[in-house]
This record gives sequence, C-alpha cells and structure tokens, in this order.
Amino acid sequence: MATTNLISINPSTGKKIKEYDEMSAAEVDSVLRDVAESQKEWQETAMNERSKILRKVAARLRDESGYFAEIMGREMGKPLSQGAAEAEKCAWVCEYYAENAENMLQDVPVSTDARESYVHYEPLGTVFAIMPWNYPFWQVFRFAAPALMAGNAGVLKHAENVTGCAVAIENLFKEAGLHGNLFRSLLVSRDLAKHVIEHPLVAAVTLTGSTKAGKIVAAQAGAVLKKTVLELGGSDPYVVLKDANLKKTVETCVTSRMLNSGQSCIAAKRFIVVDDIHDDFVNGVVDLMRDKKMGAYDEDGVDLGPQAREDLRANLHRQVRESIDKGAKLLLGGNPGTSNGFFYPATVLSHVTKGMPAFDEETFGPVAAIVRAKDEEEAIALANDTSYGLGSAVFTEDLERGRYIAAHRLKSGASFVNDFVKSDPRLPFGGIKNSGYGRELSPFGIREFLNTKTVYVA
Repeated sequence: MATTNLISINPSTGKKIKEYDEMSAAEVDSVLRDVAESQKEWQETAMNERSKILRKVAARLRDESGYFAEIMGREMGKPLSQGAAEAEKCAWVCEYYAENAENMLQDVPVSTDARESYVHYEPLGTVFAIMPWNYPFWQVFRFAAPALMAGNAGVLKHAENVTGCAVAIENLFKEAGLHGNLFRSLLVSRDLAKHVIEHPLVAAVTLTGSTKAGKIVAAQAGAVLKKTVLELGGSDPYVVLKDANLKKTVETCVTSRMLNSGQSCIAAKRFIVVDDIHDDFVNGVVDLMRDKKMGAYDEDGVDLGPQAREDLRANLHRQVRESIDKGAKLLLGGNPGTSNGFFYPATVLSHVTKGMPAFDEETFGPVAAIVRAKDEEEAIALANDTSYGLGSAVFTEDLERGRYIAAHRLKSGASFVNDFVKSDPRLPFGGIKNSGYGRELSPFGIREFLNTKTVYVA
C-alpha cells in the first residue's frame, strides 16, 4: 500500500503545502514497462516530429512562466522574477535541441580501408534522472530536452520537497503532445531509487546533487554496468587580480553569490583576492550585499528568498559559526533570526583560510567567503586547493592573461573571464574531481546517452 510521505513545505512560511502518495515498487515497475514500450516507438519517430513537440513545450513555458514561477517559489522559495527567468531558460534549451539535434546526430563518415565506414548514433532507451530542488525546472529540462530529442525516454525522481514541480513538468510534456509514457515522474523517496537504477528496463542514470549522493549512485549503477552522468557540488573560486575593474568585479561577484538565494552549485563560493585590492573589494562586497532585500518569494523587489529547507539553513549556519570559531571575521549577516520561514541573511566572512568550512566545504547559501592572497600565484594555488572542480572565474583587465589562466591554470569544468559562471545550452556543462563527470548541454550532452556505434561495410 502506498504511503503519504512526500511532503512539500513552503520555506517562506514553514507551513506544509501538500503530501503526495509514494509509489510502491510494483507501481514503479508498471510505469517502467509502459515507458519502455513507448520509447520503442519514439526512437522511430522522425526528428522533425520530435522537434515540433519540444517547440510546443517551449511555447507553453514562455506563455505560462508566471504560473510555473509560482509553483517553484511556493515549494522552494525562489523569488518570482527568478522563477520566470528559469522557465524562459527551459524554453531556450528546448528550442536549442529542437533546432540542432538532427545535425548533431547525423552519421559521421570516417575514411578507412572499408568500402564504407561511419559513426552512427542510436538511443540507449530509458534514462533515469535524479534531480535536485534548487533549480526544479531547469535541472530537469537540461537532461530531458536532449534525451528526448535523441530518441530516449525519461523517468524522473525529483527532490521530495518539489514534488509539485515534478508533477507539473510531467503534465507540461503531456499537454504539449508528448506520448504520456515518454516522460514520467516517479513519486518515490530515495529508498526506491536503487530499485529503479537496477531495473533491467533502465539504460542509464543522470544525477545532479551532492558529492555524497553521486558516489552512492555511481556505485549502484556501476554494479549493474549502467552509464552515468554526475553533476555534483562545487566550491567555485573567483580569482580577483590587482588590475580587475573593481566596481564591475564586485557587482558580478555579488550577483553570482546571491542568485537563487545562494543555492547554486556554480555560485561563487570563495573570492580569492590579491593583497593589492583586497580591502577595497571587501568593502564593496559588504556594501552591495547589505542592500539586498530579503523576503518571501512573492514579495515585490525581493533579491534573497528563504533557504529551501530548515535543515539546509541549519547546516549553512553551522558552516558560518565553525568558520568564525576558527578565525574568520564576520562582517555582515550571520544571524538566521527567528522568523517562521527558513531565511538566512546575506553574510560576508573575511580572513577565510583552508581548514574552515567556508573554504573546504560547499556553502549552499548567501555566504561570501573572502580569502586574501599575497599575489597571483598564491591566488591560483588557493583556487585549485579544493576537492571540487565545477566552475571558476578570473577577473583582470589583461584579457590575454585572463584567457591563459582560465584555460591552463584553473582546474575546473568551466572557467570564465570577467563574468560569473553560468550554464548555456550551447556549451558543455559539468565538472571534474568531486564535482562529477560527464557533460550536459551542447552536442557533448546529447551524445552522453547514445550508443556511439561503428558501422563498417567491407
């Protein structure tokens, strides 16, 4: 018998929104059989027909962005303007693959001693996605748009606190004309995820989440030899050199740290600033972060919403307090207050060093950790002194130097010059080290869940 234990709570108020019945293992098995049958037909569907459906999905995302933003905001606290922007970005990724997937998946002739030889791409089958709550629509569409355009089917286990988003996404695909069993949301807790991973009708697994979760999923999928793509946590360093444009750099760094209430794997986590401009940078960050308005997701002009769950806020506060206990200086914020919602104020820590949670761990909230470096070499060394490797950035007016540092010195899956790290459908996205492996987006992303087949005609 199903149990009611998937609970959505409004983080702006701390009050329960809704409970959802969890599927049983038998119900999951039935869904997976239906999905597998639908996928067999789908992989034979012409690319232009697949494109039409993705374009309809994109149109609905744009036309109803306010509706989807409300669902996101109510379940995880994202300010409405940011939720609408997320819906727009989901529309973009749908249109990108609708327009470009056919060319990306063309057979590739290879000259050999054969009469004919070429590389052919074919779908793997059903892709199981385990997705997080922080970008509850974007994370899903980032996998679903390329997977579906490639001829795969998708099943989603979303974070339990955004089950309403999972249901809304499934309905969106159906209402846009996608066969009802080509994209399904599995309303299951993490206890049933292993069952899905091991299921013979699941071909591959993609996860966005913590490093701990990634290791568990990689082990479970590896035990049954299934392909995985893992996009995990990050402690992104932003290196600020002495010739950086200080005003623009401060604005960019604060924007990156505050987006999504600081709850982003590619948000700026550690600002590593050379001694020459350290104090001016610190003062600029404090002044700008002090002006950010904190409030409920549906209040006007809100920059900073609540943290998505109470336990997440508690862990963030632990990281701040332990860093202070080890010598960091609290310059702003640091007090969660006593409101009913799960709010945490914009916080600035200086004198951050290795060995503190603000340096070593991923801080998933609006906490700017500022690290002083004596010069460029030490700044780069500190930037790379992490177990993570998702994103990085360097700020300098010397663009040639910036390009070199980004391309050759900073160790991460993406490195930006004079801008904050962001995902873009046209560029590959993913990390190294404890930030995972594999790539999403771009031609690299759509090919992750395909069989790259050699065809040889003698």
